Amino acid sequence: MTTVITIGADPWQPYVGEPVLTPAMAKGHRSTPVGELERLRRYLEAVVADRACPVHTAVAFNAAYFGYELGSEGYGNGPFDLDAFPSLTLGDEVPALPVGALVRIETGSDPLYAEIVYREGRHPGVMEGADVPAWVSGAPAGVRGPQECPDAQRPVRQELLVPDLTAFGPALQLGEAKLRRFRARKKWLNKDGHLVVDARYDSAQQAGLDDSAAFVHHLLTHQREALLSPLVPVSVAHLAGSSAHERLEEALSGLWDTIAHALRTSDSLRSWGHYALTRIRIGAGLRHDGPLGGADVRALAGSLERSAAPATRRRHGLTGSRTVYMAIGPWLRGVDGAEPLLSGVEYATSVCRANLAVADFVRGDTDNGLRAETDVRITLDDDFESGGIWRSHHPGSEEAGERDPLHPAGRGWHDTQQPATPPPNVAVPPQRVQQEKPEVEPEEELYTDAQPADAPLADGERIGQPNYARINDSEVCWQLPLRLAHLMEDRLPLNRLVRGGLAYLGMDRLPVRLEISHPGGDLDASEEVQEVVLDLTEETGMLRNVQWPIDFFPGLCLYLQWPRGGTVFRLHTLELEDPVDIDGQLVAHRYDTAVLIREGAPGSGRDGDSSRSLDTRHLVLRAVRRLGRLTLDGHALLDRSALPRGVYDTTPAPHQVTALEQAVDDLLADRNLYPATGSRGTDGEPHHPAREGEPLIALIGYAPNPVVVPRAAAGWGAAASSQDSHVEHFVHGFLRKLPSGSEPTDAQRAAYREHCRHVGKADGWELPSGYTFVTAHFRRR
Repeated sequence: MTTVITIGADPWQPYVGEPVLTPAMAKGHRSTPVGELERLRRYLEAVVADRACPVHTAVAFNAAYFGYELGSEGYGNGPFDLDAFPSLTLGDEVPALPVGALVRIETGSDPLYAEIVYREGRHPGVMEGADVPAWVSGAPAGVRGPQECPDAQRPVRQELLVPDLTAFGPALQLGEAKLRRFRARKKWLNKDGHLVVDARYDSAQQAGLDDSAAFVHHLLTHQREALLSPLVPVSVAHLAGSSAHERLEEALSGLWDTIAHALRTSDSLRSWGHYALTRIRIGAGLRHDGPLGGADVRALAGSLERSAAPATRRRHGLTGSRTVYMAIGPWLRGVDGAEPLLSGVEYATSVCRANLAVADFVRGDTDNGLRAETDVRITLDDDFESGGIWRSHHPGSEEAGERDPLHPAGRGWHDTQQPATPPPNVAVPPQRVQQEKPEVEPEEELYTDAQPADAPLADGERIGQPNYARINDSEVCWQLPLRLAHLMEDRLPLNRLVRGGLAYLGMDRLPVRLEISHPGGDLDASEEVQEVVLDLTEETGMLRNVQWPIDFFPGLCLYLQWPRGGTVFRLHTLELEDPVDIDGQLVAHRYDTAVLIREGAPGSGRDGDSSRSLDTRHLVLRAVRRLGRLTLDGHALLDRSALPRGVYDTTPAPHQVTALEQAVDDLLADRNLYPATGSRGTDGEPHHPAREGEPLIALIGYAPNPVVVPRAAAGWGAAASSQDSHVEHFVHGFLRKLPSGSEPTDAQRAAYREHCRHVGKADGWELPSGYTFVTAHFRRR
């Protein structure tokens, strides 16, 4: 049963409205109906605007799951066992905790309850000043020197944690005067109100987990009780349909994906990594002329460029190579008057805002990181240590620039351990080769980075539904899928029978009328009736100068009619009974799956069809969709070993192959692609399903995965039929606050006990005071 939530004007209120998390969200954002996703996004936007700190995806999960109440209440009414929170003390060695952890800070008297909202490395190798030793950037956890090997047993890394001491509302906050004393004494909090701890990891593998996996692991180990609690708005056990560990883990990963997508696609928010801020707040910070305002962040971007640029040119015009690593946190601390903006949660805000400003500089004023004026390449090298470490290198043109400059590469540590060879795209003077490598074996030849390929589609015009035609005495009717070339070239091919029927005109080109009907779609009056050019020089005949409506897309099914003997052509589309969401695109009309897969790939659009400027993940998706074999059930499957040659026009360099493999792993983990097994025939061609007697091969597949979006949820308004207003959706049981003086009925108490038993509480629990229980039910919209 698909859940449908009506989009209202106000964001969700915990324990008042239906839970904002739904079972569909536990399967990821691609399985979530548009209406549910919009309701979640609107609530999260309100949370980001309400909080003083950047909102990490893990913090956004806490808000939606535990019911963060807007307007300073926070988690004050949440179902927490405060004594079960991990205990922290400044300077101690503690088990590593992710952002989003709910903690208790020991003070010797009244403990401080907080949510960790920001975390960064605080390596002892980073002293005062923004320039840091190269080996620190990207160093594994536990490494304290450039020659050390990482501790694979239980690495310890010094980390700075920023706690939000207001997260649990006024009841659990200490007075400002007492907090100032705590910070002044620097015994439980440092002078900035932060915690610097030695974070102990159980293994090197745990230390290498990304934010998503680390937070899910934390929930399943330290907060498992909360995942089964009947006191939260809706438990993960209900969302997953089971309390089994594997189902809970899958549901948590799906919820993370949905919440991250909601934050990332919000028009009112911007994100640095997993940290979201409102655009209004970012803009206000850049507009003010005080410390860390627009002038200072512009100076930061300029200093990244100047730090590596040579001050003078050497004799004969040659300059030396120079690489500088600069950490954002220490740089901010060096700005006069910035101290108030670097205490409490404001530090996290300042770090994110500074990194976004540098990222905007790199995107807007460089060519993939390269500043042509000074020949300095600026790239992000470490996004965790000391607020983020940026790398500046001169001469930047001698380094390959195919990597995303905003993807942390960790070159500082890597190049320290494995000194770089001469850049692969720069010729080495012959005499230098003679001196350093008198004999170069073939396998030691330097690789040249391959460029992404844009080969024609193998199946070309053969994809798509057949061009069915119906002929009678008065008209010719036919259908075909809209192709990307039609959109790009403003043309529409005709049926051969139509061209033959127009021979009587005796002219190759003449103006004709095209009438378009697009029910329920976005169609301007000027597009409904168009004067176009009939071109009969083509084999099939062609209409040219067609103004395609803005929401026409490759794969849209077109139904055409030509009244015999006339110069009018009629085109219409057909609405789907319910729209579908395909990879974030709302599709409301009949479409051809094969064309959508092939010509809706990354880099393809009415403005162009090219792999240029795509990052590695999108290059992989484009290759699978354009080159994979199309199955009858609407999938594309590609031989994994053929991927490098499919993406590039020749055999790529080893580091490019490694980047492709990492991108494939990431796409599989994010469920953008799926793994499959096929076989290879004697002719070398892959087959799926695998054929008996043939060697097995690994395949990677793409499926459009359309998610039904009933029109009431998609916001069709008046366009929705009366039947749409009666769609049923399932609502899980949830707690609701009662008005003062009201009491729940015995039936509601009994229903709540049964609800508790369903999530594993054998004896059931009693309703908390001031709440009633709304039983699971179906609701009509």
